[in-house]
Amino acid sequence: MSEETNTQIQPTTVEAVNPQQFLENFNWHKYEQGIDAVDDEMLKQFETALDGTVGFVKERDVIEGTVIRITDRDAIIDINSKSEGVISLNEFRYNQNLAVGDKVEVLVDKREDSSGQLVLSHKKARVIKAWDRVNNAHETGEVVNGFVKCRTRGGMIVDVFGIEAFLPGSQIDVKPIRDYDQFVEKTMEFKVVKINHEFKNVVVSHKALIEADIESQKKEIIG
Repeated sequence: MSEETNTQIQPTTVEAVNPQQFLENFNWHKYEQGIDAVDDEMLKQFETALDGTVGFVKERDVIEGTVIRITDRDAIIDINSKSEGVISLNEFRYNQNLAVGDKVEVLVDKREDSSGQLVLSHKKARVIKAWDRVNNAHETGEVVNGFVKCRTRGGMIVDVFGIEAFLPGSQIDVKPIRDYDQFVEKTMEFKVVKINHEFKNVVVSHKALIEADIESQKKEIIG
């Protein structure tokens, strides 16, 4: 048998190549279309290469970035990727003291737009995190602080973690309330009593806390 036929060609694995080189040479189109079959072991190695590559971010990820520059209109955010992201200062209107060096949560909208720019959103990241906190408060019964923004038909609109929640008039106090305006622009404690995930509606109650406090006092007196 000749030396040529006796020589075996070793398949190239992810570990045998530089992760960045592997990512650059990987046929994304064929992979996404299912044209190239990828076995489980190769897929695990591929994911390892992605995780180990500095600067690789996934779209829809919420990560922490650093403000490295502020212009008249935008904040330039570094997320340790190959390029920085630009976010309009309108998304930071709630934070008038934003400064270079601040850590902010951002959502990766697109790794690259038509001009190759990394597209980030702080507003969307806040909403996602806010919903996580609201859901957790609903499940655990945690007492949350909310800012009463304005009155509306049948109740009040309350800002909870950046999400607008509805406070029914019947859930403001244990006694009937006629003057809703006295609560506007005040920060109060609430309990999240209902979440409609389909319509993204949140209902809070201040009355529930008062009732719980009264019940606790009754038990102490009886005790």
